Amino acid sequence: MVNSFYQSCEETRKKRGTYMHTDTAFDANSLPLPTPEMDGDDLFRLGMMYSTGQGGAPLDLISAHMMFNLAAMRGSVEATIYRRELSREMDREDIAEAQKAARQWIDAGRIGCAA
Repeated sequence: MVNSFYQSCEETRKKRGTYMHTDTAFDANSLPLPTPEMDGDDLFRLGMMYSTGQGGAPLDLISAHMMFNLAAMRGSVEATIYRRELSREMDREDIAEAQKAARQWIDAGRIGCAA
């Protein structure tokens, strides 16, 4: 299944000039994505991948912020710290987009909150 998060945000990011900061083309079907089985540490590592552009993920601060949001909801204290630091480097619109994407993942039942 193609990552709908990237499909829905592609045009908005291009218009604002915040579209995935990478020189490499990525196949949306092979991007590392959060799953319901992931705990806070797994989601934190995924956020680190997107914030650094490593491990098969593009350098994408919006996705990194989204992953850190999900990780924090699953109890990762580190994710809370990194999300705060990352927010200082982002525009308000990009932060809002990341928060919206995290809510969409939760609403779709892809990721639940910590018990």
